[in-house]
Amino acid sequence: MRSEPESFRARTLSASLTVKDLAKSLAWYHDVVGFSVEREHRREGTLRAISLSAGDVRILINLDDGAKGWDRAKGEGFSLQMTTDQNVDEMAQRIKQRGGTLESEPADMPWGARMFRLRDPDGFKLTISSARASS
Repeated sequence: MRSEPESFRARTLSASLTVKDLAKSLAWYHDVVGFSVEREHRREGTLRAISLSAGDVRILINLDDGAKGWDRAKGEGFSLQMTTDQNVDEMAQRIKQRGGTLESEPADMPWGARMFRLRDPDGFKLTISSARASS
């Protein structure tokens, strides 16, 4: 009989996204969604990446240098799923007021969450959810 390996105990998960336009992505994540800038990463004096955070969520947006081709599909088969204790209806409204477009309006899910979806300028999908308020 095989013994079970020691289980992996991760503490955090950070996403690293390759984007075509760093300034546009920064404006979207910071100004529209509300992430905070943690750090700018420069190489030879040129801004190449930005570390962002929202609570315990960390995202690194990296400038795509085009070396692998600009036509690479972005965001397909991948999504960022974030939970919050904030009111997702109010959050979705703020995102729309700041120029963001939702893929789906906040809705109650059968498993007890209330959530909405949106895409960043490169097509990466984000889902933001909270526990549904009990009635």
